[in-house]
Amino acid sequence: MSHLDELDEFEAELEISLKREYSAVFGLFRYCVLTQDATYLCNQLDVESLPQASYPFFHVRMEDVWVWDKNRPTRIIPRAEVYTSGDVTIEELRGEGEEPRLSAEALAERIGQQFPGDDEPS
Repeated sequence: MSHLDELDEFEAELEISLKREYSAVFGLFRYCVLTQDATYLCNQLDVESLPQASYPFFHVRMEDVWVWDKNRPTRIIPRAEVYTSGDVTIEELRGEGEEPRLSAEALAERIGQQFPGDDEPS
């Protein structure tokens, strides 16, 4: 197997792992934000339109964020800000006051990890 084949296989495995993680964490978040550069899941969102002479410009602030990026060591971060003149699509996944459909314990089980405290005797 050549080095390029190994690299392609590694990239494919990263992509599959990312898709599995996205499916696992999706139920924890209130919003899905799509920009031309990335996909984000978050629980708090503020979008500001900044008028420009020839095009719209958006400032998107998010808290409690999951970032679609296979090259990050951790994809869950406390805050993210995006400045873009491209399209921004926002999907509300659940209403205000609605609890997440997924508990931390269920998430740990879904992604095949032990939840802290599970190893303690009852």
